[in-house]
Parts: sequence; structure tokens; C-alpha cells
Amino acid sequence: MNRRILISGASITGLTLAYWLARHGFEPTVIERAPGLRGGGNGVDVRDQAIEVAERMGIMSRIQAARADVVGMAYVDDAGRNLARMVMQTGGDEVEIMRGDLAAILHQNARDGAEFVFGDSIAGMIQDADGVMVTFDHGGPRRFDLVIGADGIHSTVRRLAFGPEQRYLRYLGHYFAFADADPALGENRWVTAYNEPGRMAGIYRSGNHAGGKANFIFRRRDPVTFDHRDSEQHRRLLAEAFAGMGWRVPDLLAGALADPDLYVDSLAQVRMPAWSSGRIALAGDAAYCGSPVSGCGARLAMIGAYRLAGELAAAGGDHKVGFRRYQEGFTGTVRRMQQVGPNLRLVVPRSRLGAGIRNAIVKSPLLDSLAGMERILSPKSTRPLPDYQRLAVTRS
Repeated sequence: MNRRILISGASITGLTLAYWLARHGFEPTVIERAPGLRGGGNGVDVRDQAIEVAERMGIMSRIQAARADVVGMAYVDDAGRNLARMVMQTGGDEVEIMRGDLAAILHQNARDGAEFVFGDSIAGMIQDADGVMVTFDHGGPRRFDLVIGADGIHSTVRRLAFGPEQRYLRYLGHYFAFADADPALGENRWVTAYNEPGRMAGIYRSGNHAGGKANFIFRRRDPVTFDHRDSEQHRRLLAEAFAGMGWRVPDLLAGALADPDLYVDSLAQVRMPAWSSGRIALAGDAAYCGSPVSGCGARLAMIGAYRLAGELAAAGGDHKVGFRRYQEGFTGTVRRMQQVGPNLRLVVPRSRLGAGIRNAIVKSPLLDSLAGMERILSPKSTRPLPDYQRLAVTRS
């Protein structure tokens, strides 16, 4: 049946996948490079079919209880005066939740059915007709029937099994960063953002959380030679990009540069012709990252993990059939959700004129809330979510 499955990455994808694989009678092991569950990150959206996945996992009430209570977004000038404000709360079942809070809920739900190994990472893989021999940075070698890379846009599994990431990453002309911030720099329960041409800096404040989150995006036509593990390079890149910017940006920048968990990366998508190679497959950002500006990361993670586990179960563990059906059934949804549309130009206008037009649109009575705008711009799943519940194995 290919029961023993290694998942690389305790991500939203990896945690969702571990739960469903265990429900379907597989034996998942999750390996995570970090010493514990990663608790950082910004707000993510649980909407569309991700709500159905969460409901079938029995965790939607916990997600609702942990929701961020941000009201909306305010664009300000260099003196902090409001230029435009728009409401983001949509009501209903859709939820914005901090990434770390969602990961904690998913981990709590998955931990009894899966083995978790923190503080280690895959170093090498050799697959044959019967399985995959995996070596690790610290632990001894182990053999698994299948390996799934749920280890993000800079996936180790993808590099080892499919080749250099440059083959698959599509640069979107911007870099972004986020870090902890002094909450006093922003308005409570609002995202406050300041623009200068090609740059945006802001602070996210949820009333349900003591701290704030600084966000930065800047335009750069050509990508730099970027090492995603070089924290000093990240700090230099961010400092240079936002030097001399007005409003409260100097304070936000100083706090971000001092934050040991500062995250900086290019805005990029992952486009791959195939999500599997033999007994090794990819899911989530490793296979089809939409980039943060797509607003679809958590949805793609949860729906993709649910479908991958379900298709393996429906195929009786036959990875050739299960992997093929997983990609065939989910590709259309991925392509729709990877359509960024005007999101970047709305968030990071290239000129002062562009910012003025954006602000006028935001203030227009035709778009009196971001919720309405998102319903127009945000792609939705068109096929019903498959029901794999009848294949689930009840755990004792």
C-alpha cells in the first residue's frame, strides 16, 4: 500500500497532509528543519474550499475562535494622515488568521497520527522500485515508501529530485519582507500602509495579538543573486531599499533589522510541468507557490494536501495513479489562483499618480469595502471538492 510516507516540512501543507494521510491509514513521518513548530508569519486566509477541508478535519470552530480581528487597510501620507481606508472584514465563514496560529491548530490535530522529527532535514534521497532511501543532516538513514516535499518555495526535496530551483521560480519583479514591529507604530485593528513610488511599508495590528507585524514590498526590475539563508544579505537589501523613506518607516525598518526572525525573499511563483517523479512528489509552495500577493497560499496548501492524501487513498496507495490524479484534478485550480491580476499595482503603485488613482478607487462608493473588491478579484474553485471521507480510517 506504500504506507510509510515521509513529509518534508511542518508547514500548513505538511501538517494538513499528515492528518489526512493518517486518517486514510498511512503512516506519515514529518521532518522539520526548525527546532520546533514555526510560529511566525503574517495573516493568511481560510476561505473557499479550504473551509470545507477545515470542517472535514473538525477544526473550523478553533480557526474561527483564533481569527485575527483586523478591520481593514488604511493608506496614509508621510504625516500619518489618512488618504483612503477600506474595510476588509467579510463576515460569514471566511477567516483571516495568523499563520502561526493556524499551524498550531493543524499540528494539534495531526500530532497523534503522525511521527514528528524536529531539528533535522533531508540531505539525500535514492529511490528504487520499492522505496526511497533517505539520508538526513543529523539522524541516521531511513527507508520510506514515498517522500512528499511540503518544504516551501525553496524546497530541498524539489532541488534533490527535480533540479535547481531557478528552473521553476518565476520572479514577479518585487521583493518583500516581514518582521515583528512595535504595535504603537500602527492603528489598532488596522493595516496601516505608506507608499512611495515602487515601495510600500506598513504595519499589521490585530487586536487579538499583543504585537504588530511590519510589512515591506519594493519593486526591483531584475532579481539579485539571492541566498535565502543569508540573513546579513537580507538585512542589507532591505536597508538599502527603504533608506530615506518617510512616515514611520525608519522606526519600522530599525525594528525589522533587529528582529532575529526577519524574513526577506523575492516575490515569485513556482511553475512546474510535473509535481512528481517516481516515488517523490511535491505539494503546496514547493510545487505551485502563488506568492504572497496572490492571497491564496493557505488555500492552495490545505486543498492540495487534502487532495493528495485522498487520491493516494482512492488509488489504494498506488503512487503512480494517485500522484497523476492529484495533479490532473488540481492543476486548473492552481492556475486560476496563480493569477495575480492587479494586486501588485494596487499595493505598490509605480508612481505618485498611480497611488492617487488607487486611493480614488478605494474611496469610490462603487467599492466601499475591500470585501467587495476581493470577491471580484479573488479566484474561486470551480470543481466540487472530492469527498474522500468514506476512505478515512477511524483512529482508535
